[in-house]
Amino acid sequence: MPRIKLIHDKLTYSIIGAFYEVYYTLGYGFLEHVYVAALTRELRSRNHDIGREVSVPVLYKGEEVARQRLDMIVDQQLVVEVKSTRTLHDGSVRQVENYLRATSLELGLLLHFGPQPRFYRVISSNKTPRTPTNPLPRVPRIPRAPRNPLDIVTSR
Repeated sequence: MPRIKLIHDKLTYSIIGAFYEVYYTLGYGFLEHVYVAALTRELRSRNHDIGREVSVPVLYKGEEVARQRLDMIVDQQLVVEVKSTRTLHDGSVRQVENYLRATSLELGLLLHFGPQPRFYRVISSNKTPRTPTNPLPRVPRIPRAPRNPLDIVTSR
């Protein structure tokens, strides 16, 4: 059986490895900002470029109506959203989908620092070209319901 090529597979593996390193070092029970700070430090030690609390515009018919703050963008290629709740809220995956739609990025990771560590890959087929000066703006579209919470694919 041929192996399926994942989007940004090396980057994804590195981030997931950093996630587990932070989780098993700190354990469960801290607030989200503690995990984000530790994850940032771990990812930088792995030579990744980290954008923290990146503000991106949400456009409606080409006009900015709001701004969203993303937990993290890694190497200007992947959105990372961190949660540290006991149970993951139903809208958490949708939140990552929305972040992808507000950018031109195709892949997001939802990292859950709950009682058991879990991660979710969220994929969007964003076709908007990025420019070197502004790699993130994109006109949002209506989200679709998630299929499988472990590997969510949204097509546009």
